[in-house]
Amino acid sequence: MNTFSLIFLAFLTLSVAAELWLARRQIAYVRAHRAEVPQAFRDRIDLDAHQKAADYTIVRNRIGMVSSIYSAVILLLWTLGGGLQWLDILWTTSGFSNLIQGTATLLSLFIIGALLDLPFSWYNTFHIEQRFGFNKTTIGTFVTDLAKNAVLLLVIGTPLLYAVLWFMNNTGSRWWLYTWFLWSGFNLLAVWAYPALIAPLFNRFTPLQEGGIRDRIQALLKRTGFRSRGIFVMDGSRRSAHGNAYFTGLGRSKRVVFFDTLLKSLSAPEVEAVLAHELGHFKLHHITKRIALSFGLSFAGLALLGWLGQQAWFYTGLGMHTVPDHINHIGLALFILSMPVFMFFFSPLMAWGSRKHEFEADDFASRHANAGDLVNALVKLYSENAKTLTPDPLHSIFYDSHPPAPVRIAHLQQRH
Repeated sequence: MNTFSLIFLAFLTLSVAAELWLARRQIAYVRAHRAEVPQAFRDRIDLDAHQKAADYTIVRNRIGMVSSIYSAVILLLWTLGGGLQWLDILWTTSGFSNLIQGTATLLSLFIIGALLDLPFSWYNTFHIEQRFGFNKTTIGTFVTDLAKNAVLLLVIGTPLLYAVLWFMNNTGSRWWLYTWFLWSGFNLLAVWAYPALIAPLFNRFTPLQEGGIRDRIQALLKRTGFRSRGIFVMDGSRRSAHGNAYFTGLGRSKRVVFFDTLLKSLSAPEVEAVLAHELGHFKLHHITKRIALSFGLSFAGLALLGWLGQQAWFYTGLGMHTVPDHINHIGLALFILSMPVFMFFFSPLMAWGSRKHEFEADDFASRHANAGDLVNALVKLYSENAKTLTPDPLHSIFYDSHPPAPVRIAHLQQRH
């Protein structure tokens, strides 16, 4: 065990301890405010709905604590426990070429990881979501989704990983730069292709029917200058009672999507206000900024991996007994496994940027729709999705991509 092993263990211990501490804070804070609805919501949300949201939040955080410990143990088994070393040796004896061996090792790592996470996915779907009345997923749909995801991983992931490993083996010290161009291009292609090619594999999308809601949406799109390939309704109720709305795609593939559950619970003016918020993200270039940030982070990450892949202590410090003479699939696997441990403490910065964009999108919505309608829609969604109205402030700083309900509603009411 070298110095990097100790650093890795220290960061892993600190990050898990922080996750558990934040979860305990969230549970205690939500429980302490469970007895009564916050003053600002008393005329909109009844006590039963408020307490359901509190109980839902508490249960999810408890299982999250178990998941954090479980994930840390699995990570240690993959790294210092020698799991990745064993997996690599298994494929090395297969007789395939180095590129095929490396690709198979990485795919096996991802598939085994998904299988190890399966108990939590099953428990969340068929116990927690079922208990609180949200789950609509059948066992058949659950299994079919798993199979589809596995096929997508193999069909898309195999050539992508093979190409990355080819760059590592054939383009010298600048492999990471070529890989960055490949990764960036792939992500842009995926965003463009997702609405038409991938999303329909999991859900049915039908054009929004003629009527009052469609007329209001068309008018909103016209006055905000937004062009899309259509307005669609997704059969979200097939899997969950949770509601949402979003737009997806790039260029001419852009489309507006509403969950059918959302359309059933909101009035036409409220749907218009929710869509105005989503359009705000587009018109204020939040999507472009997020893509640019993703590209910047991937550039920095690959550059860092380009350097780490040449350091023997990086491999031995994470449980490998042999050190390759140049960066290979093992270096990539170790980087993917270990980096989240070091990135956890940057979570508040990322969450802050996301919450800032949410405020800006709310301001946009209040200019192009009625802020009061957006408030009404959000309150309904908080209630129906069992979103707690009283999150712990520090927990929110780390985890919440959206502003806490009281803060967000107060911000909108100032513009109403």
